[in-house]
Amino acid sequence: MKAIRQIGSTVFVAGLFITIFAGIPWHVVTADDPVIPLWLRLSIFALLGGILVVLLSLAFEQLKNKPVSPAMPSEQADSSILMLNSDTVPNRDVTEVLGLAQGHTVFAIWLGNDLSAIMRLILGGELTEYTEMMGQARTIAAKRMMQQAKQMGADAVINVRYMTTSVVGTASELLVYGTAVKLTQ
Repeated sequence: MKAIRQIGSTVFVAGLFITIFAGIPWHVVTADDPVIPLWLRLSIFALLGGILVVLLSLAFEQLKNKPVSPAMPSEQADSSILMLNSDTVPNRDVTEVLGLAQGHTVFAIWLGNDLSAIMRLILGGELTEYTEMMGQARTIAAKRMMQQAKQMGADAVINVRYMTTSVVGTASELLVYGTAVKLTQ
């Protein structure tokens, strides 16, 4: 189902761009000529057909009642550095606070996936396109934080927190931060 939805999204985006960037300028230039060329008609049908394919694939998925849950990659970049959301590490003491370690990224999904998510808003269900996007963003931000902690010489990053904000449209910034520390052996 995902492959069919992806094809529909691609056809939609192609039709949209051809219509906007070629069709509208063509119409403005030749406004006195009522004949619409075949390539413009095809791009409009691709635009509408892409929307239809995505909508039908999502509806079919809903009818099958098959939950879609993407595999989430591991968030920890370096297993030699601990990452905890508590302020202590069990059975170990903090010997030195090295400072703030942070990582961030700004992520967005492409227009085709955005269309799928909009259709899913109408039909209901998990917005898997955004779930996957935020999972990737969380992984990248956490890896960047762990790389910074490693450069600082940390054994662990404690008090780890995630924060997200909307940047523009469907683009989101994800920030992860924590305190880089040295631990007793």
